Amino acid sequence: MLDFPRWKVWGITLLCLVGVLFAVPSLFPESQVAKWPAIIPSARINLGLDLAGGSHLLFEADTSEVARRRLEQMEEAIRLGLRRNNPVIDIGDVSTAGGRLSFMVRNPAQVDAAMEFARGQTQPAKLGTRDWNVNLVDQNRIVMTPTQSGIDNAIDSAMATAREVVYNRVDPDGTKEVTVIRQGDQRILVQVPGLQDPEGLKSRVGKTARLEFKLVDLNASPAELQSGRAPPGSQLLRYQGGAPIAVYRKAMVTGDQLVDAKQDYNQDGHPVVTITFDGKGSRSFAKVTQTNVGKPFAIILDNVVISAPNINEPILGGTAQISGGFTVQSANDLAIQLRSGKLPVTLKVIEERTVGPELGADSIKWGAIASIVATFAVILFMLITYGRFGVYATVALVLNALLILGIMAIFNATLTLPGIAGFVLTIGAAVDANVLINERIREEQRRDRRTLDAIEAGYREASTAIFDANITNVIAAVLMFYFGSGPIRGFAVVLGIGIVTSVFTAVNVTRMLVALWARKARPRVLHI
Repeated sequence: MLDFPRWKVWGITLLCLVGVLFAVPSLFPESQVAKWPAIIPSARINLGLDLAGGSHLLFEADTSEVARRRLEQMEEAIRLGLRRNNPVIDIGDVSTAGGRLSFMVRNPAQVDAAMEFARGQTQPAKLGTRDWNVNLVDQNRIVMTPTQSGIDNAIDSAMATAREVVYNRVDPDGTKEVTVIRQGDQRILVQVPGLQDPEGLKSRVGKTARLEFKLVDLNASPAELQSGRAPPGSQLLRYQGGAPIAVYRKAMVTGDQLVDAKQDYNQDGHPVVTITFDGKGSRSFAKVTQTNVGKPFAIILDNVVISAPNINEPILGGTAQISGGFTVQSANDLAIQLRSGKLPVTLKVIEERTVGPELGADSIKWGAIASIVATFAVILFMLITYGRFGVYATVALVLNALLILGIMAIFNATLTLPGIAGFVLTIGAAVDANVLINERIREEQRRDRRTLDAIEAGYREASTAIFDANITNVIAAVLMFYFGSGPIRGFAVVLGIGIVTSVFTAVNVTRMLVALWARKARPRVLHI
């Protein structure tokens, strides 16, 4: 028992000091922490929506777009693929009516090759089916019909992508500890603690952010534009102010080829968005601007023309600027939307709530009271029951509470109302290990073992049971965190951290304190 190396003493002491140091900022107001020297850690525990208030939005996706987009993509794949086939397969009378793709093969001798190519464009879906059914009608017409399982897979993939895009838009820096989860097949729940501006959140999240660069069709006459018509091969779009403009349907470059977007300033000091293309996008943009110098091109976001500047010179660096009367905030919001990617579905708000901080402040107050009462009750019990060893358990209990706060602050974790419940539960159960150890020491004393041998045996024999019991609790906490969401995860985080810190303080810290005391006092009789 007396063999407790000096390096272990210093190691345990250092770990405790670091944990306490990181816990301190969370015990003081943020305004006061901001005034502290930079050398002192300033990381604090984030408060969840139920404690700090914030915005709660439930979005529902319009999944009908998924089927339409799949149909368009399949049409393009068939047209380009058969055109590039060797030999070329000539098709005509292409139709997407009724949600099906049908096309006629002009040369009857090529029908089998066209059928084989069309089947090659399909993918396996669930339950042994394909995502498209391919049938031959009237000897030379091929009809491709999307299957329900294929549509379901596409919707599931689109919703998974949408959840990631929404998360990146709401928390681009990964520091807000937001909740973005799917609910059912077509809904996404967004909760942002501390945010009292749901309108700004809706504006940032709800935009599809489909960016396109298209050449302006100069052949369109003012009369055609005013009548809402565009020349063949072009489409009619509108500026943000409502004025019409005709652009070619084919996009030069799209937002899919972006690698970065950030808010910047142009030469006149006005806010703009600077975008950077990937290798393919850079080559495409350079080629188009080289061959169309002097012509205008439209910058289009979600089918709305932001601006249509002239191409004064080839743009070869793979970067471009988007200007359009932005403010710094709107330019930054657009940069976040472009950087996070485009939404594969349109989201609309079906439920909106703004949670004020008053309820959270009340919960924090009563949670703190419950924690203090639980701590003092446990301390009183340990002091009365175990005397000196109760003092050591009390020191371990206080350190345990501070270490929980410190670790949560280090990992920038979020404290929720269920998390407070997990904290109180951890405090109440933290001395279980000390009770096991102390009772085991008493048992060894009743066997007339020497004092130091009794202490050594108590810690050694109880440690196995302590670790076994807490491993099962850790497994439960991990499963709750993995399969749970929102409040359940908050409870699991605090519970998991509390289990680890309570075992560390109850076993290692108290053993160090007892060893230091026993080495100095060398007691002959142990009152426990």
